[in-house]
Amino acid sequence: MTAVSRLRDWLAAFAVYRDRRVLAIAVLGFASGLPLALTGQTLQAWLTESGASLKDIGLFALVGVPYTLKFIWAPLVDRLPLPLLTRWLGRRRGWLVFAQALLMLAITALAFSNPGQALAFTALCAVAVAFASATQDIVIDAWRVEILEERQLAAGAAAIVFGYRIGMLVSSAGALYLATVFAWPLVYLAMAAILVIGAVTVLLVGEPAAKPCGDAERRFAEAESWLSVRPHLSGTTAAVMAWLYASVAGPFLQFMSRKGWIGILLFVMLFKLGDSLAGVLATSFYLNLGFTKAEIAEVSKLYGFAATMLGLFLGGWLMQAVGLYRALWVCGILQMGSNLLFAVLAMRGHDLWFLALTVGVENLASGMGTAALVAYLSALCDIAYTATQYALLSSLTAVARTVLSSYAGFMAESLGWPVFFLATTVAALPGLILLAWLTRRGAATRIVEKRPGIVLAED
Repeated sequence: MTAVSRLRDWLAAFAVYRDRRVLAIAVLGFASGLPLALTGQTLQAWLTESGASLKDIGLFALVGVPYTLKFIWAPLVDRLPLPLLTRWLGRRRGWLVFAQALLMLAITALAFSNPGQALAFTALCAVAVAFASATQDIVIDAWRVEILEERQLAAGAAAIVFGYRIGMLVSSAGALYLATVFAWPLVYLAMAAILVIGAVTVLLVGEPAAKPCGDAERRFAEAESWLSVRPHLSGTTAAVMAWLYASVAGPFLQFMSRKGWIGILLFVMLFKLGDSLAGVLATSFYLNLGFTKAEIAEVSKLYGFAATMLGLFLGGWLMQAVGLYRALWVCGILQMGSNLLFAVLAMRGHDLWFLALTVGVENLASGMGTAALVAYLSALCDIAYTATQYALLSSLTAVARTVLSSYAGFMAESLGWPVFFLATTVAALPGLILLAWLTRRGAATRIVEKRPGIVLAED
């Protein structure tokens, strides 16, 4: 292939963002991100103005628990048909319309709650919003994986995270701005009304084509065979047991039947460990170097946000141009290298231009890595259990961001900033080592998944 033809192919890869399915995913990503701040930072502002104590406001962090436990009811979303809606719209779109209607009702109920007089009811409404939002996320992720071709997975990942970040911006900064003009109930009603855009998008886009669900059907047959020689288990009991085995246990059993599945899970947890360790203390690091809050806001938040959005776009394009595994390698190395800039900044001290360089490179690399990792998670999902397996895998990615990164403060105090950031660079190596092991030539783990007409990971 000549350099001219290769350049032409790379430029043609940008066309993936014009696909109406990718554009629809960006809109649904917006609908996915919008509710998050309504039960988080924005709700905290409303609670504070209502006179709630810091203790009570802190406890409201627990309303986000449904987001971390969504894999528990994901099998219901994956396999259970809804009366009328499934027949009218299909399995995925039916659940999407149901979840979005439930979400709009929950936000409306939250709008009419009164934190100053009935804090418990406000908390109940917030939990309902989080539950409906998490359910919507389950369906959107499944629909996204099933509607796209393998070559579009990274672009779809970039589109959904891009829309997600915009949705969060609208429900945080946008809602706070509206609250300076209107009362809080009106602000929340406006947020509920904006979600109509998601419902309209669902009605305009198509239902993913039905694909063979061989593993689920095989497990139903296994359950029926096992129950056939146990006549005391019949009727409703037998039907429930067969469904639980095929729909609830099936997704986990199918994943664990893959060669190297433990290594895959470790890679999912560790790919962004170095990135997470460096970012978890970033604001404290900047303040310790003498940067003002205004400088941090302008460079880290606004400029960093733009760099992340560009990184998401480039990550999707990169996979379209060079393939899944090469994109993971490029993004992984960029993530690791960007941590070295933090170490240099720690030695340079208060240098606004170098801060801008560090933030720009780190956010660009992080955005690219997120797009590539989400695409990889999408490729891992068996078509029979898309919703359940993606909910489980996406929950595991949060381990590095939460549990593993919780020790960052101890590391920074004992090592000092320059050595700490060198250590975060080293922390990125296990993920790259696992990537090398998983993608080595001839390894069973190199073939992530096969779908009709598509072979993934054959770069």
